[in-house]
Amino acid sequence: MINSQRLKTLLHRLIDIYSPSGKENDILDYLQDYLRQNGIPFDIQPVDDTRYNMVVMPEEGDAELALIGHVDTITAYDIEDYGFREHHDTVSGLGASDMKSGCAAMVEAFLELRNSCGPQVPAALCLVVGEEENGDGAARLIEDYHFPWAVIGEPTNLVPCLSCYGYLETQMASIGKRLHASLANNRQNTIEVLLQMMLRISHYMREQRPELVYNFRDLYSSRSGLTVPDRCEAWLDIHLPPDAAIGEIVTELEEACLPPGPQDSAIETHFHIETIDAGYRLPEKGAVVEAIRDAYGKMDLAWQSGDFRSHSDANQIWAAGIKPVVLGPGRLENAHVHEESVLFSQVAEAAQIYYLLLRQLFCKDS
Repeated sequence: MINSQRLKTLLHRLIDIYSPSGKENDILDYLQDYLRQNGIPFDIQPVDDTRYNMVVMPEEGDAELALIGHVDTITAYDIEDYGFREHHDTVSGLGASDMKSGCAAMVEAFLELRNSCGPQVPAALCLVVGEEENGDGAARLIEDYHFPWAVIGEPTNLVPCLSCYGYLETQMASIGKRLHASLANNRQNTIEVLLQMMLRISHYMREQRPELVYNFRDLYSSRSGLTVPDRCEAWLDIHLPPDAAIGEIVTELEEACLPPGPQDSAIETHFHIETIDAGYRLPEKGAVVEAIRDAYGKMDLAWQSGDFRSHSDANQIWAAGIKPVVLGPGRLENAHVHEESVLFSQVAEAAQIYYLLLRQLFCKDS
């Protein structure tokens, strides 16, 4: 059974270690020591010159299922106040929900599985970097490893998500010439031109694709003082339902960006698709799904599958031919916020679900 005190101590330590994307080495060093102390051998998989993934594989044979968690977080809102806090059952701190609680639960479940079933169980534990930025850890993982199934510990409020939204990331820019402010008019202002493009996209979203979730971010122009800036750009994130026709949507977006009349040749506009990750939907059948359902039954938890509405490593894992179930403690609405939090009782339940899942699949007779 899961050791709740050991789990809380691990979660406490993980939250207290600052590990934004690109600076995960301290938390990885800690996890190396932690696994060594518990007798779990692991492989180091380089991601770049300084960063790496940690992968625990069976002592013999291939893994049939992998528990996958990312150890990085977004940048702290307050670098002086991001660490572990506890009030009754609520644990707060940077990464509490996304997804140091999921990582802690997976590590605890894997330790208990190795203790009770031995090192030859065909299951893997993968702790990766970079999910909050460009997903380079997951991209590197699937270059060297393949598993038929995976469980991704993102915050789903313990709802097993057999489907995942797709994701589009786009960059928009308007480029012109710097002018004295007294000579400006609307068509000569790069900011005005880009804002008009954004308004056309918003209208398209509301009128033609209300099922999409879109977010404009990082809108800025070149510093100009009392002049018209020569460049303005912004980024657009779009989350699409699992069955959305991405190709059609990309074409429609490109058309929506075009101005209704002749464009001022003095200002160029650009619309560039940076990332396309398709969504997916798994059927509610198969040994892994049934083992998760069995774990819920043993714990008297209601079974109801859902959609994971955010972009995550699951999209890349799916594209590599691996079937990912997204399932973890915490709520998505509590991630990436100033007061990030998770219920510790839910973290312990997640660890127990992972443990029962693996035990049901791989060591029924032990």
